[in-house]
Amino acid sequence: MSRDRPTPRRRTRSGRSGRSGGIVAGSLGLALTLGLIWLVATRLGAEPAPPAHEPPALFCRATIGSETAQLTPEQAANAALIAGVAAQRGLAPRAVSIALTTAFQESGIRNLDYGDLDSLGLFQQRPAAGWGTPEQIMDPIYSTNKFYDAMVRIRNWADSDIGDVAQAVQISAYPDYYDKHVARARLLASALSGQTAAAWSCLVRDAAAPDPARLTHELNRTYGDALRLIESVPADSDHPARLVWQATSEEAAWSAAAFAQSWAHLTGVSQVQVGARLWTAQPESLAEWVDQADGSPATRVQMVL
Repeated sequence: MSRDRPTPRRRTRSGRSGRSGGIVAGSLGLALTLGLIWLVATRLGAEPAPPAHEPPALFCRATIGSETAQLTPEQAANAALIAGVAAQRGLAPRAVSIALTTAFQESGIRNLDYGDLDSLGLFQQRPAAGWGTPEQIMDPIYSTNKFYDAMVRIRNWADSDIGDVAQAVQISAYPDYYDKHVARARLLASALSGQTAAAWSCLVRDAAAPDPARLTHELNRTYGDALRLIESVPADSDHPARLVWQATSEEAAWSAAAFAQSWAHLTGVSQVQVGARLWTAQPESLAEWVDQADGSPATRVQMVL
């Protein structure tokens, strides 16, 4: 790929040097004037205006012990989906680590509609290489399943080096590039797969309007039989909408909770509860999970929108 050359600077003709000198002199004079104004204001006790408050950028974060790993909302939504598909298929968290390692390297965990040659999607799969049609590959559920289909055919994939498994699936020209993502992918996989409970949180600001139908659709597609909707209460004038899910395991429940958090800015999720632990979305700080006086089983997930 050719790089754009910097635009060459135009040299000032000698015949216009007097005008340039005037501009410089004027600039110096203005600077001196401003400096005197600042000095007088300082001696009179005036203080410079504080910088405008800038809220933190939106992000989601896994925290396990002293280790953290952070994603943008776009990355988080895709990473949660990758973990959810693994839960649907009954795959261990190591499968999520392998998939996230690969997606980090191939697309930055973004569903790209471009790439090298005809590569597309989260895993930069090529229609010409038999991964599917462009439309199929651009569906993250489809592309993630295709990745796992290829991964589980790798001999001893569950015990082999993560970077080696990623390379065996992708056949990359740069086989060593996957290794740099492994540590972060493993931390994220533990939180997003539910292997470590209450390890995921997201900043949520300017969220979309509550959309229980979309959230239900996405959870059903992603988790399949690993998650079952047992109660759906529509919003009314006094109460927000509420969805209650029954998961097949505590790990699947915590994974679904992380999915709801990661999709909160898209679907308007304001609260998530797993068993007796509650997370409430916050716009300025990363909310923690807090204990509630609730006897709900740890396989039950409630989402408020």
